[in-house]
Amino acid sequence: MKVKGKAPPAGEPGSLSLCMECAEDLWHAYNLIAAGDRVRASTVRKVVRAARDEGGKSQTDRVKLKLQVAVEEVDYDGVAETLRVRGKNLTECEHVRLGSYHTLELDARREFQLCKEEWDSVCVERVKNAADPTRSADLAAVMVSEGLANVCLVGGAVTTVRAKVETNLPRKKGAAGAFGYDKALDKFHAKVLEAIVRHVDWEMIKCLVVAGPGFAAEQLVEYVHAEAVRQNLRPLIENKGRVVVAHASSGFVHSLKEVLVDPSVAARIQDTQAARETQALAEFHKMLGEDPDRAFYGPVHVAAAHEHQAVRTLLVSDSLFRAKDVQERKRYVALVDAVRDAGGEVLIFSSAHVSGQQLTQLSGIAAILRFPLPDIDELDMDGDFVEAFQRAQLANR
Repeated sequence: MKVKGKAPPAGEPGSLSLCMECAEDLWHAYNLIAAGDRVRASTVRKVVRAARDEGGKSQTDRVKLKLQVAVEEVDYDGVAETLRVRGKNLTECEHVRLGSYHTLELDARREFQLCKEEWDSVCVERVKNAADPTRSADLAAVMVSEGLANVCLVGGAVTTVRAKVETNLPRKKGAAGAFGYDKALDKFHAKVLEAIVRHVDWEMIKCLVVAGPGFAAEQLVEYVHAEAVRQNLRPLIENKGRVVVAHASSGFVHSLKEVLVDPSVAARIQDTQAARETQALAEFHKMLGEDPDRAFYGPVHVAAAHEHQAVRTLLVSDSLFRAKDVQERKRYVALVDAVRDAGGEVLIFSSAHVSGQQLTQLSGIAAILRFPLPDIDELDMDGDFVEAFQRAQLANR
């Protein structure tokens, strides 16, 4: 993401001009823009002219404008790679009344200005990460099974399916059936290879993981290497050593979580954000099974653990910072800051990753503790987070 200027200090008001360059940036912008912010961007509005055509119908023109809206809703469309920002118009204009609702559509290469009454530490950190080119998609994965393949790019903030290949493979019955199956399988592999060539940028990624059940991954990799030589596909030939085969239970995207914890894959991507998140979540589940008094989830239990300054690693989903309640957002930001000030590690999981979706199922927040706290297990999980958070603040002053 291109950032013009410097993000205001945490706790201060200010504006920033941003320009999205890829799907990863779209996710960052979705998490930066919140209800109550102001967004200025170019937009197109249909304007009805007074003149009518011969049929008596009003004629319309599409007029390009630059409007600022007071944000009320933000919709993320990962397929169309577009953000829709809806709110009341704040710009005096002959074509759009002040206070009328308008939706700005933001996509790649379109610059917009974001203005906040208060930039919190989570937003400031996200701007820094979005502007860092090394944080873009650094892992490519092909999840493959018989007749199904998903070509994915895994970045620091989002997992994007760049291509989905589906083919009905005939059954292998007799010599003729086996021949028909092999021919159909070659066509399927050819389509997957075409998707890999189109979507995998070897200058950006650390490795390409091909994973699936049985021998599906091995068969695809064997075909890819053979065709790379036959067709003289130099990027694939030169990066043959960066192709890793792994096991997965299916060719669907949700099986990517199995791949990221595979030791052979983890060793290749150990310095990526997705790998650290997966590792931390696996550690949390292991602790929950072996030493449950050192692993808690849910806002009430996590706030109670922080009250005793016991949080070693805080796992929190970025979806919590998108809460419409401003005070609720501020409480989660304050908890993140307080854990960091106490020397704890904070991992903000992307809910666009498989690991983030798993964390969301656990209320969106969890903690691995420095020492056991058996007493807080008796707290009501559905208790008052505000109360628990206030107690934690008072205890740590």
